[in-house]
Amino acid sequence: MTAIDDRMTGIFENLEVPEGVKAELIRGEIVMMAGPDLAHNLIVESIVDQIPRARWNRLQTQDLGFTHEASEPQPDLVVIERGSVEAPAQLLPAPAVTLAVEVVSKTSVHRDYHVKREMYAGGAIPAYLIVDPIKGVCVLLTEPSRTTASGLPDYLSERTSKFGEPVPVDLLGVTLDTTEFRTYG
Repeated sequence: MTAIDDRMTGIFENLEVPEGVKAELIRGEIVMMAGPDLAHNLIVESIVDQIPRARWNRLQTQDLGFTHEASEPQPDLVVIERGSVEAPAQLLPAPAVTLAVEVVSKTSVHRDYHVKREMYAGGAIPAYLIVDPIKGVCVLLTEPSRTTASGLPDYLSERTSKFGEPVPVDLLGVTLDTTEFRTYG
C-alpha cells in the first residue's frame, strides 16, 4: 500500500457520509452515490420479472452513450433485444435501447421528467418509462422526435397510469402489472 492509499484510507474512515448516500473506497478512490431505497428496488425487480428474458436483456447497471451530447446516464433499467448488440462495450449506444426506465426519487424529479426525457428522445430510444413513487404514477413515453414545436427533442406520445393500473408496453409485447408498486413511505 502506498502513502496515498494510506491517506485515502484515513480520509475514508473519517468521512461523514450524509444519510441516504452510499460511500465506497475502490482501489484508492472514494466513490459516492445515492443508494436506492426498498420501494425503488422492488419496483425495478417487478418490472424485470415481467419482461420475458427469452427475447429481452434487462440491464440494471448499464451506461448509455449518445452521439448528440456529452452524457453517459445510467437508467435504473435498460431493455434491449437479445442479439441487438454485437461487441461488448462500457457504453451501450442509445439507439440499441428499446426501453429505458427511471424510478423517480426526491432528488431526481427534474432530471427524470425533463432532462432525461429530452436526452432519451434525442437519442432515439423508442420508449421511456418514468415510474414515480412520489405521485404513484407511471408515465410511458413513446414515439421519440428530434424536432418538436418547442425545438427540443421530446416524445410525441404520453400515457399516464396510476399505480395498480396496467401499463401496456407494446414495443416489448407486455402489459406491466403495477399492483405491487408502492409509493415512498
